[in-house]
This record gives sequence, structure tokens and C-alpha cells, in this order.
Amino acid sequence: MNNLHELEKIIGYVFNNKKLLQKALTHSSYANEKRLGKLGCNERLEFLGDAVLQLVSSEFLYRKYEQQLEGSLSKIRASLVCESSLANAGRSIKLDTFLLLGKGTDECGGRNNDSIISDATEALLGAIFLDGGFTNGKDFVLKFILDDIEHKQLFYDSKSTLQEIAQKEYGNVVQYIITGEYGPDHDKEYTVSATINGKVYGEGRGHSKKSAEQSAAYEAIKRLNEEMSKM
Repeated sequence: MNNLHELEKIIGYVFNNKKLLQKALTHSSYANEKRLGKLGCNERLEFLGDAVLQLVSSEFLYRKYEQQLEGSLSKIRASLVCESSLANAGRSIKLDTFLLLGKGTDECGGRNNDSIISDATEALLGAIFLDGGFTNGKDFVLKFILDDIEHKQLFYDSKSTLQEIAQKEYGNVVQYIITGEYGPDHDKEYTVSATINGKVYGEGRGHSKKSAEQSAAYEAIKRLNEEMSKM
């Protein structure tokens, strides 16, 4: 595990209680292996962090989109705080390299697991909130989770958005073709092509077929938008 001071430098927050930071990084597999008990992992901090995230993101979107109704705001929030978005936020601060995982979980690709990284991101937020209060927690959310909203929302809605484009512009449906599977069963990665009328418009990779399809759809949308802008 890397030095925790490095993580503090990355996030721009120095903990008064270093034990909170360490617990935020402690997965249940590590706690079980080290016999730390059920309270020794980051799950309670994750529970707290999730609540802080919901409040901060709801307030942020309420103020940013003054003309949007509740249903639209809920959809946008879902795209920003979904598992894949939180996992990407965690990776952006190299959180995966700091995690305390049990040996088996680590060897089975736990550091690449979106669920584990997403949960740890929320746990870290919960730890910041407990250690430094709401303002510091809010700063963390705004800086690392609620950044680049438009791209995150597009990625979240990529498959439905691409389908709408395909039906409108080409009168056909999008087909996703698995072009490769790599790695062992516990850490498999897929490559997928997004095709319309047999033509490949985007390719994506992911640790699940769904995430690979999302990535392929996102790349297809970018390509189609570029092509349309040149017309």
C-alpha cells in the first residue's frame, strides 16, 4: 500500500485522525483476514458517505438546473453517483492503489473492481465528513465527483442516446458485438463493438459486458457527432 500522505496530497485534505482514513480504505476481506471484526472495515463509513453524497449532489443540481423538474434532476444525479462514475472518481485519485484488501480479493482483481472502488470512494467521503465537517466533504464531492457533468451524463445515457440517433438517422437498431474476452474468470475484461447497419462506429472495453457496451456506445456517439459537424 502506498503512503497515506500521498493520498492526502492528491485529495488536498490532511486528516486529523489518520485512523479514519485507514478505515476508509479497509475492505471487509482485509478486516476478516486480519480479524478486525465486523466494525473494522469501511462499510459504516460508506453508509455515511453515501448520505453526504446524496445531499451535496442534490443541492448542487437544484441550484445549477433551476428549470429542471424533480424527475430530470433525479436522472442527472443517478448518472453522477452511479457505481461506474464513483469508481472512475476513485481511480482519478489513485484510490485503488491505496486499498487494504484481503490476499484472495487482491489476487482476484479486487483493485480493478468497480464496486469495491466505488464503495471506498463513498467511505473516504464519509471519513472526510467525520474528520473535517460538511464543508470539507462538500469540497471533495465538487472537486472529484461532480466534475465534468456533461460527459458523465452522456456516458451514463450512452446506450439509449445512441439508439435514438440510430433510429432517427439510420432507421435501424444498434447491435453490440463482443470482439474479445481477456483475463481469468475472476478478472475478465471484454471488448465490444457498437455497430449500425453492420458498420462499426465505436469500440469499448470494460470488466463487464454492460460497461464495455456503454464505453462502445459513448465512443460511437463522439464519432457520429464529429461526422455530423463536418456535414
